[in-house]
Amino acid sequence: MIKKFALKISLLIFIPVLFFSCGNKYDTSENVVSDYNIIPKPEKLIPANGRFVLDENVKIEAKDGLQNEVEYFKEYLTTSNPGLKFGSGSRKMIRMDIDAALGNEEAYNLLISPDEIKISGATAKGIFYALQSLKQLRMEEDGLVMFPSVNITDSPRLAYRGMHLDVARHFFDVGDVKKYLDILALHKINTFHWHLTEDQGWRIEIKQYPKLTEIGAFRNGTINGKYPGDSNDNKRYGGFYTQEEIKDVLAYAEKRHITVIPEIEMPGHGIAAIAAYPYLSCFPEEKTVVPENMMSKGGKEKQANGQPKIVQESWGVYEDVFCAGSDSTFTFLENVIDEVAALFPSEYIHIGGDECPKANWERCPKCQQRMADLGLKDEHELQSYFIQRMEKYINSKGKKIIGWDEILEGGLAPNATVMSWRGEEGGIEAAKQKHDVIMTPTGYFYFDYHQAQDISKEPLGIGGYLPLEKVYSYNPEPEALTSQETAYILGVQANVWTEYIEEFEKLEYMTLPRMAALAEVGWTQESQRNWEDFKKRLPGITKVYEANNYNYAKRVDEPLVKK
Repeated sequence: MIKKFALKISLLIFIPVLFFSCGNKYDTSENVVSDYNIIPKPEKLIPANGRFVLDENVKIEAKDGLQNEVEYFKEYLTTSNPGLKFGSGSRKMIRMDIDAALGNEEAYNLLISPDEIKISGATAKGIFYALQSLKQLRMEEDGLVMFPSVNITDSPRLAYRGMHLDVARHFFDVGDVKKYLDILALHKINTFHWHLTEDQGWRIEIKQYPKLTEIGAFRNGTINGKYPGDSNDNKRYGGFYTQEEIKDVLAYAEKRHITVIPEIEMPGHGIAAIAAYPYLSCFPEEKTVVPENMMSKGGKEKQANGQPKIVQESWGVYEDVFCAGSDSTFTFLENVIDEVAALFPSEYIHIGGDECPKANWERCPKCQQRMADLGLKDEHELQSYFIQRMEKYINSKGKKIIGWDEILEGGLAPNATVMSWRGEEGGIEAAKQKHDVIMTPTGYFYFDYHQAQDISKEPLGIGGYLPLEKVYSYNPEPEALTSQETAYILGVQANVWTEYIEEFEKLEYMTLPRMAALAEVGWTQESQRNWEDFKKRLPGITKVYEANNYNYAKRVDEPLVKK
């Protein structure tokens, strides 16, 4: 929910009238638009003459309840200005105040004059967003740090602006997750969807089930190259977060006004948990299969020694899923939810619900008996039963569920929010049923897709083609919906699946600057968005990337479609 910037403007071209005539007084002109390169574009921005030049001493005044914002901004200022003092005798003043009249809790007003920066927010969130815009306005000339005079009034279009990260295929440690949160903050993204469990790894400590991390958090090897791979690296790989580490990340996110939504996948994508506790499978004695015989030596040895279930070493979708006919499955998942719900303050828990093959359920006596007992006509209805049963339990913990759009199959759970990834159709259907929706269609918001048509110029990836302009072109309010139905569209989210993203530097490359386009889709009113204007403002935020040593893709003018 924030924006973190350390903008250097030494490369900008200024016309001669910009140079100051005396002391710290500068003269600006309305045609110097490069002074005001803010992404996402503010609702209203009025340039003014003069600049606030940062002296060696500056005073910060803030109302009670804004200490987090004060300390955050002090740290930002002193990082690039280590000799800066915050003294009461300064002529330069930065004021922070709450103004409930601004309405939207994320709304803010930023007023910069040569002697004062005045920041008003409807809440501390609004203040925090104003600080992020202020960081983007930061400039340097002749060794002086300054901010151009301006009056900005701003608030977001959509309440939910999210970024996802899969840490199960490839693990990112606490330090990396915090850096990722900083990047989200930079773009005023207010929600972090933390994908914690998968076939290839279980990443969260559950004290009642220690084998989830002792066994489920580590695979014996990983395929080399593009799926199905040409070999196995035979290297033990994995990692997990202790509950104390989770709390540390949550505290870090809270200071940046980012909500963290955990995802615990069910009923599919659960092989790592099944490897730890085989009774969760419909067929505990059946061996885990790695496609194309690409299993590691360690995996083969475990199976030869009587451990048929191993953490999956390849990518894709697999038939070994949680058994829907066994009450012990639900006992396990409910106990997991108990610990997850106690850890995460978010009102939501994401339960996945996607890509659950039904082949095992079709031949499982317990699942078939469950269907007969409940009068379910097919396995899609069995999945709906599974999701609704878990939703009821999660609701009893004071939480709501989010699921991928497959949870629509067989009947939607009563209070579920749908994350529409297979295009917009699931989101449209859910909104018509009066369910909340988050739009995250693959064709616009899968940031693991390539950014160039010529993939030989791109790092190894899962495939697909998603240039910056296509991300920017998305309108999250489908024409198929009425205005009343559109009200159920909570917001947008981009997803980062990490089959082929092993390092944080590559994660940066895959998300930047596409995250800037996502940010503007979620924040800026449709009537104010313009691709050519966005491109003109883009150098401002890429200078921020450079100042922070972020590794970003420099592909801006890739066409929308292949020629």
